[in-house]
Amino acid sequence: MLKEFKEFAMEGNMIDLAVGIIIGAAFSGVVNSLVNDIIMPPIGLLLGGADFSELFILLKAGTPAAPYISLAAAQEAGAVTLNYGMFVNALINFLVVALSIFFVIRTMNRMRKQDKAETAK
Repeated sequence: MLKEFKEFAMEGNMIDLAVGIIIGAAFSGVVNSLVNDIIMPPIGLLLGGADFSELFILLKAGTPAAPYISLAAAQEAGAVTLNYGMFVNALINFLVVALSIFFVIRTMNRMRKQDKAETAK
């Protein structure tokens, strides 16, 4: 059993998975910056300066009572909020990641096709 595990762990599958996870973690920082620093400011400007991360619906006021000037102020007061702006940020983040991965895989597939064509010649 130990021998089988060693073969499995040292086979390309585990190493590829580890490399993928490490690159994915590093790539998430780049994508988060792209979404938060590049994409969201123009969208917020189009919406009249709104910052999606600050969009919330107050479900129950805390102490002191509403209105709250920011999500942080509402949370500090112990208010119950529905933070749909954070969800919008996460959704845009996901779409950017998915689109980026699509382009990377598409490019890799084209390069593989070219390699196969050159090898066939």
